[in-house]
Amino acid sequence: MSEESENIQFQLTDELVEQVELFIEQKNDKELKTLLDEFHYADIAEILDELNLEEAVYVIKLLDSETTSDILMEMDEDNREKVLKNLSAKEIAEEVEELDTDDAADIIAELSEARQQAVIDQIEDEEHKAEITELLAYDEDTAGGLMAKELVKVYETWTVAGCMRRIRGQAKEVTRVHSIYVVNKEEKLIGRLSLKDLIVAKSEQKISDLVKVNVDYVKVNDDAEDVAKVMAKYDLEAIPVVDENQILLGRITIDDIVDVLKEEADKDYQMAAGITGDVEADDTILELTRARLPWLFLGLLGGIGAFIIMEGFQEAFSKYAVLFFFTPLIAAMAGNVGVQSSAIIVQGLANDDVKGSVNGRLIKEMLLAALNGVILAIFLFLFVWLYKGEIDKALAISVSLVAVIIIAGLIGTFVPLFLDKRGVDPAIATGPFITTSNDILGILLYFWIAKMILGI
Repeated sequence: MSEESENIQFQLTDELVEQVELFIEQKNDKELKTLLDEFHYADIAEILDELNLEEAVYVIKLLDSETTSDILMEMDEDNREKVLKNLSAKEIAEEVEELDTDDAADIIAELSEARQQAVIDQIEDEEHKAEITELLAYDEDTAGGLMAKELVKVYETWTVAGCMRRIRGQAKEVTRVHSIYVVNKEEKLIGRLSLKDLIVAKSEQKISDLVKVNVDYVKVNDDAEDVAKVMAKYDLEAIPVVDENQILLGRITIDDIVDVLKEEADKDYQMAAGITGDVEADDTILELTRARLPWLFLGLLGGIGAFIIMEGFQEAFSKYAVLFFFTPLIAAMAGNVGVQSSAIIVQGLANDDVKGSVNGRLIKEMLLAALNGVILAIFLFLFVWLYKGEIDKALAISVSLVAVIIIAGLIGTFVPLFLDKRGVDPAIATGPFITTSNDILGILLYFWIAKMILGI
């Protein structure tokens, strides 16, 4: 391929998928390999996601493990799981032997316990096997579950000349050399080494003279989200992982953190939409129902609560029917304001941008809600007054709107802060929970204020 064509972004077309399917049907392995050799492994994974299971397995078994191991990591998780079920333990072992330890552990972790052990038993490289087994012992949502064992490590007692020789050997096993870590004889992390300093240093100099001790690190049991925050704050491409005794265990690279952030964003988005659990569009009807029904039931209870409240104000309805027609508006404004406030707070908590006292946040939100409420209430007052010609009703409805917006803003701010303090994911506060609670409270407040102003 020419340099110009290599720079063209890959486009998955129906024609390309049909061509691959035709070669598979014809068992034309030579032409199929020639065709796929033109593409990056991530592009091949995209193609395989469009094939049926039998065809995807055919391609995986056709290509060499060095290529297919990377393809498997890029495939849709559900499709990869199906493909792995159709590979033998030895075939999976051949794939994971080509991967870095963190990716290999991720692949094996998707298998059943029995299959995990069968695959591990088939791995020929004893060091690789031991490192993968070690990683599988860590919780997947911790630094240990994210880290890879591959890294470049040198000892403080080495000379520059000796260090360079050993680095060449280590670097063969590391896909990307982000940093060189320096340890003492007890394997404890003491700092990092600048490649520039290493290159310009004299051959007889000791590494201890060049080491930079101000190295950022995380501990093996730290939460994955906390690791992401540290790496984002200090703009790190990689970060070392140590145990409680400061012994260097591995490193986490930015690509793993991007996956963490994506998964967290997907989870928060679903929770904000009222979906619990990690589900996708292709999941079964039963799985999707389990994820959606709890929040739909909450909405049902909220509707029943609103009905009970409105029934208690039948006298107000009979005397001032116009109040009934503005009930959806009040409920909608309460829900919308609550979601806006909670979304800002949840985002701030996720980015670690929420600083200061809770009281300060509540006061700020109250002032913001009051300003927005007054502006909207003025418009609503003029509309009701001009449309109905009744200033008392216009005043009752518009004053209620201001009060409802202020309370909704306060609730939307306080609830995620409260949940975060209690160790509960605050993203739950951006979904139907906050909307339903504000709807009910908004309606109750609306009729109570209107009743006071109108003297019902």
